[in-house]
Amino acid sequence: MLTTPVIQMPTITAVKAVSLSNPNQHPFLRPHLVGFCLRKPKIPSTTRTALFCCKSQLQDFAPLTSAAYGTLLFSGGLFAFTKSGSKGSLFGGLTGAALMASAYYLMQSTETKAIGDALGFGSAFLFSCVFGIRLAATRKPIPAGPLLGLSICALVVFTSAYLQDRL
Repeated sequence: MLTTPVIQMPTITAVKAVSLSNPNQHPFLRPHLVGFCLRKPKIPSTTRTALFCCKSQLQDFAPLTSAAYGTLLFSGGLFAFTKSGSKGSLFGGLTGAALMASAYYLMQSTETKAIGDALGFGSAFLFSCVFGIRLAATRKPIPAGPLLGLSICALVVFTSAYLQDRL
């Protein structure tokens, strides 16, 4: 049985000298090899070939996404507070940063990874709704438009990670 680390950072690995005589050894047919290849190999007439495969998936980026998204929410709230004195933006940025920091911390352990993914998913969904409502109410594309786009991107990553934990 193949064991995987808790958090797999995206890596590109080279699989060299794969024998094509046994189909169970071919990388596309092995059930534990998850991901996509950078190029399809041309199967030569010989029995050996080299492949370059990327074993990362979208849910592998969930911890990185939570850290980056939390940092952006915090810095955006702080910027809005210093620029216009908006206490709501400061509170929203601090709340988002705290939720994303909690999600990041929970994603570090295998026992609590599902809880961290669910917290990241819920937080990204909450902020997507907030920024979507603000964009619809004000009809001003800045700053709600880019924040809505970032929130939807984070929501896609956390949805992928959450569904991977559930299935």
